[in-house]
Amino acid sequence: METGLRVLAYVKGAPGGRAILEHLGLPTACARLAPARGPSQAVWC
Repeated sequence: METGLRVLAYVKGAPGGRAILEHLGLPTACARLAPARGPSQAVWC
């Protein structure tokens, strides 16, 4: 079963990818990672 998705291009290197994202108006910065959380209180009971 084909989904209709296919690879149109492969961008090798950060400068090319950044230029494409900027041209499309998409964010170029990495997402911020939140600190890890401990287990919920229900686990301790």
